[in-house]
Amino acid sequence: MKSRRITILFLFLILTMPIMVSAETAQGELSSDQFEDPLSRCQVCHAEIYKQWEGSMHSQAELDPYYLAQSLMASEETNGLTDTYCARCHTPIGVVSGEVPPVDGSNLSEIAKKGVQCDFCHTVTESDGTSNAQFTLTPDGTKRGPFDDSRSPAHNTEYSELHTKAEFCGMCHDVNHPVNGLPLEATYTEWKNGPYAAQGIQCQDCHMTPGITGYQANPGKASGIGGNREHIWTHFGVGGNVFMTEYLGSRTHADMAVERLQRAAQVNVIPRGSVESGESFSFDVRITNIGAGHYLPTGLTESRQMWLDVTVTDGAGTEIYRSGALDEHGNIDPGAVVYHTVLADADGNPTEKVWEAESILSDHRIPPKGEDTESHAFTMPEDVSLPISITAVLKYRSAPQEHINHLLGEEFEVPVVEMTLDSETIGDEDKRIPGFQITFPVMLGLLLLLFIMRGNKR
Repeated sequence: MKSRRITILFLFLILTMPIMVSAETAQGELSSDQFEDPLSRCQVCHAEIYKQWEGSMHSQAELDPYYLAQSLMASEETNGLTDTYCARCHTPIGVVSGEVPPVDGSNLSEIAKKGVQCDFCHTVTESDGTSNAQFTLTPDGTKRGPFDDSRSPAHNTEYSELHTKAEFCGMCHDVNHPVNGLPLEATYTEWKNGPYAAQGIQCQDCHMTPGITGYQANPGKASGIGGNREHIWTHFGVGGNVFMTEYLGSRTHADMAVERLQRAAQVNVIPRGSVESGESFSFDVRITNIGAGHYLPTGLTESRQMWLDVTVTDGAGTEIYRSGALDEHGNIDPGAVVYHTVLADADGNPTEKVWEAESILSDHRIPPKGEDTESHAFTMPEDVSLPISITAVLKYRSAPQEHINHLLGEEFEVPVVEMTLDSETIGDEDKRIPGFQITFPVMLGLLLLLFIMRGNKR
């Protein structure tokens, strides 16, 4: 009888102890039914936070057709070696539940299809590193978060310092090649080595508050029955992805992404020398990263494209110089400077397939609070009409149009965002009437004198 009681107690302890592994949670370690559904459970009390998350790229991480097309191609070309490697960030519950592979989503439970969701983030109890999704999950009914005084009738709560740090975001926003260690996404590292980290500014301060390029308090409640707080972290999770948020139907998140891009940089046109017909004319354009705590652009930077579209027109409105225009197929002028990363395969050839990457051919981007200056020059046409106007527009898109055409078809048009611009006009002074600046005051003085003289005669 005594041994039976011990056996029952032992089984009780086994069944009720936290479900956790000593290192990162492995593939198939858990079951998807151990996680709670955002719609049927979380949004009941956290309606506003759920509304912010729904439609975000976190919520659509596993449904993003661009990601799915790339992951399927990678799976085919590597005989499945990349399956859980990529999916661990895009459907973490799907991976730890053993529902991946396959990567086509045919074996995923409904909860695993919901990407980076509430009960993933709030069951993270540990991270053994800040790259390649090295997280430990403990779905034991306790929700971890940034408050040390939370109380809920629906679940236990626990304060987690990890949730307040950039290292929490770095679990998925730093990605290294699993074989050769080549950095493929380095958003966390870019922040860590930059000026914002030195000031103690975390990822959450920009991406989980109403502030676009810095912390802004968001007073409110975490739930309908919760108390008022000086700040509630928002869950829009917006970066620069206008392309897929718009395609997948969230105008709110797409508009927020546009606004974030438009607050990230500053452009200045700097003319050099005077305008002389038939002579060389030069000018510089300076781009400054004024709002991003990481490089511009960041993320999968072999796909991201940022560039200057520069136009020079004469006084008649005739275009006399252009750099950075898109052709009829959506390709950037080959003479333009594109801010992105170029990866190389084992033979040293450029590749956009991250699973083939062996080295980095070039990495031309702008670090936080850093700048880059482009120099432009052309021969001024004979008998050019003044004034000369220079306009430089900084543009961005998530991927080259031809790359998307190949993966998804031509019906997917990649939106181009105008981040910021600057204009300068040169030669205005030559259009003024000679002597006008002197003649006008003299004429005014003569009129006043005539008025006084006529008054004295009376």
